[in-house]
Amino acid sequence: MVRPPLPHSLTARVLSAVMLILVLGGVLVGLSIWANGRLAARQAYDRLLLGAASDIAESVRIQDGQPIVDLPVSAFELLAQAPDDRIYYAVRGPDGRFITGLDPDTVIAPPQPVSQSAQYFAADLNGEPARFVRLPRLFAERDFSGEVEIVVGQTLLARRAMTAGLMLDALLPMAAAGALLLIMSWFVTRSALRPLEAMSDDLIRRDPYDLTPVASDGLPRELQVMIAAMNRFMGRLDRQVLSMRNLIADTAHQLRTPVAAIRVQAEIAQADPDAPARHRALDRLLNRTRSLGTLLDQLLSRAMVIHRIDSAPRLLVDLREVALEALEQSDHEVIAPGVEVHLKIGENPVWVRGDAFSLGEATKNLLGNALRHGKTPVSIGASLEGGRAVLWVRDSGPGPETSVSARLGDRFNRNAGSGEDSSGLGLSIVKSTAEAFDGTVEMTRTDDGFRVSLNFPAATEGTGA
Repeated sequence: MVRPPLPHSLTARVLSAVMLILVLGGVLVGLSIWANGRLAARQAYDRLLLGAASDIAESVRIQDGQPIVDLPVSAFELLAQAPDDRIYYAVRGPDGRFITGLDPDTVIAPPQPVSQSAQYFAADLNGEPARFVRLPRLFAERDFSGEVEIVVGQTLLARRAMTAGLMLDALLPMAAAGALLLIMSWFVTRSALRPLEAMSDDLIRRDPYDLTPVASDGLPRELQVMIAAMNRFMGRLDRQVLSMRNLIADTAHQLRTPVAAIRVQAEIAQADPDAPARHRALDRLLNRTRSLGTLLDQLLSRAMVIHRIDSAPRLLVDLREVALEALEQSDHEVIAPGVEVHLKIGENPVWVRGDAFSLGEATKNLLGNALRHGKTPVSIGASLEGGRAVLWVRDSGPGPETSVSARLGDRFNRNAGSGEDSSGLGLSIVKSTAEAFDGTVEMTRTDDGFRVSLNFPAATEGTGA
């Protein structure tokens, strides 16, 4: 099995990027230095050529109607500054007649048109590339009139050496600076990654069940953003783990009593020889079984709500639709046959941002508790009250005592004074749903009876999550 290649480390990526920048920058700077060095070498040695040609031109004089040249030593001293180069000079009269110079058989002619001032040009000197200057000098004397042409040239070895020297003088410090920058980049990268390594070591040493936030004091701003996101994730995970632990504990606590009662009543029915007593025991057994079924439904409902609170997306939900759906499911007809439930909603939508399933489960539990423990008539509705979206259930009874209502929704509060039914578990679902969507549970006694309401921040259609 071929293993996929390991991803490059951040240090390698940063150093590769720095190296690429240095190489590209070095190439661009090298080309610029080469072009500027070549231009500087050309200008410097062109001045030497022109100086030598000017010295030779100044040494030309007319004697007996003929140009005579007394070659100056200074001209050769100028050309001698490029000792490895081959040189050429020639002085010719108006008719191209050779007066003096090197290699009279070698004719270096400047390209046309020929100007009346110094003219530089390139040509081969015995098979080698060379640079030449042509300098004309006009004479208008009684016995001689015309132009004397001086051509001086040399090969390009010194120019190339000067260009290479200038490039080396510039590139060597730049290469040293690049190497230093690469070393500094390595140290800076390692220093920047050290907090990340420390954080990784801290996470590795942690207990698997330790989901407390990671400290971000002293960390760079970029890492603090990542730590904040990770802490939010760990917070959600901690809430999920805590909820699952509570669910398991609640399930064990809630099921222990009814399962034990069912076992006892089954044993009584089996052992009692009296038929009427056995019949009563079976009736109690049936009631306990039904109560246990209701309890299991609520436990499963709570588990689903706990899962969806952190995982389901927050969407716009109309609380009128939630109340209407809770009424149309007709669960209340099973809980309290023959009891009529009134729906009271307006024409305007009552928007909240939440999960429709969780809100529906909370509403069904509110309605079920009102039917089990309240007095008819019972009503359910949704409305906007003071800028808050309210979903409420009201019955005509006085409601539970103050000490009991203060404990409604607490864990392990199975009956809250009801005897057999687990209203405390149902209201625990209601309380969890309200807190998940930034809402509250309010219980109020009015002239019409007792009202339990879910209050949420109102949302408007089209707002973002």
